[in-house]
Amino acid sequence: MLETMKKAFKIKEIRKRLFFTLLMLVVVRLGCQIPIPFIDGEQLQGLFQFGANAAKDAAQSGAASDPLNFFSMFTGGSLEKMSIFALNITPYITSSIIMQLLTIAIPKLDEIQKDGEEGRKKIAEITRYLTVGLALIESSAMVFGFKNTGLFGNPDTMGTAQYWTVLITCILAMTAGSAVLMWIGERITENGVGNGISIVLTINIISGIPSDVKQLFENFVTAEGLSIGSRFLYAAIIVAVLVGIVVLVVILQGAIRKIGVQMSQKVQGRRQVGAQQSNIPLRVNTAGVIPVIFASSLLQFPVVIASFMGKGQKEWTYYLSQSHWLDPANLKYSIGFLVYILLIVFFAYFYTSITFNPREVAKNLNDRGGFIPGIRSGKPTVQYLTKILNYIIFIGAVGLCIVATIPILASGLSGVQLGFGGTSIIIIVGVILETLETIKSMVSERNFSTVKGIF
Repeated sequence: MLETMKKAFKIKEIRKRLFFTLLMLVVVRLGCQIPIPFIDGEQLQGLFQFGANAAKDAAQSGAASDPLNFFSMFTGGSLEKMSIFALNITPYITSSIIMQLLTIAIPKLDEIQKDGEEGRKKIAEITRYLTVGLALIESSAMVFGFKNTGLFGNPDTMGTAQYWTVLITCILAMTAGSAVLMWIGERITENGVGNGISIVLTINIISGIPSDVKQLFENFVTAEGLSIGSRFLYAAIIVAVLVGIVVLVVILQGAIRKIGVQMSQKVQGRRQVGAQQSNIPLRVNTAGVIPVIFASSLLQFPVVIASFMGKGQKEWTYYLSQSHWLDPANLKYSIGFLVYILLIVFFAYFYTSITFNPREVAKNLNDRGGFIPGIRSGKPTVQYLTKILNYIIFIGAVGLCIVATIPILASGLSGVQLGFGGTSIIIIVGVILETLETIKSMVSERNFSTVKGIF
């Protein structure tokens, strides 16, 4: 990795792309600190109790703080500041997922997507419009959900017209902020390195990790009354768990099952071509982090609605809140954890089924004159691919469940609630590996072009 980065900085074009990416990320983090207009700062501090008191608040208010911590993780803390980037990039991610599902359900969209570069541009354009629409809906829901708290002022003292002007301004500010982040992400993809949307999401998650790690050490390493041996032991356990999760994610993200393929010989003119051995690479974690995000969002949605309606203290919300799972003192709330695990497995199979079609792969393989050794073409190939796919999906889903469970188990046993967990670590590691692969490919392509130019 270090060697790749050294070579990248020596190439002017790649160096410019890296600096452009860094500049855009600085803009993103600055935007996360700028609050939307007309916000009552004192009221905002009263509504969002994060940072050093996060664990205490989670224990006292349970479901009320848990979903806000969950969404704050993805927004890099901009939600708790009610900044212009409060919605972050989540509307774009949601719209992208919706478009993927719609291309499966609507044949017309599927035809557009397969129409080469023009088709992809058309799908991207529709995704942008959908992103703005979702951002408008989400910002409206957030503003109207918080308006009764006095966050946007008092309508009795401001007047109805002025109060509604404030609400509409806040809605438009957050919608525009989400659109700007989408534009920044696309610019990074075009003029920087890696997938811009993923990088923007990752930098926001990373920004909250130092405070969470600090909280861990304050609770277990620097707390009063601990001996020196206990401090070292707790520090070693924390580091070992974090390193273990990262290593597990790296293995999970990089694991591939290769299915051998034999290409038949063909006669072209006077030559025989083909008869080459190849393979079909199937990622063990085919669905990536999508199952964890879907499962978490599905369980947190009713809790967020209850929080906005002032009903976050109801006991039923504890079953859906990660801050109450795997707590030895209240194991009954861990029923929600079992549902969470089942949802991860379900979404792993569901998302993979709409992104990888064994029937289409078998057809393409047959059209190119290829076959899997020992397996007949046609239906037997489809059945074989489906069997292998179901097997590795299950392994990937189990891996995701383990990664997602470790932070929840640690929080349940220790009582310390963290803003980051298995979901964030999977995203961070996956995006870093993907970005490094992109840089490596750019360096290799540059070197190949240089050698080719010499000859």
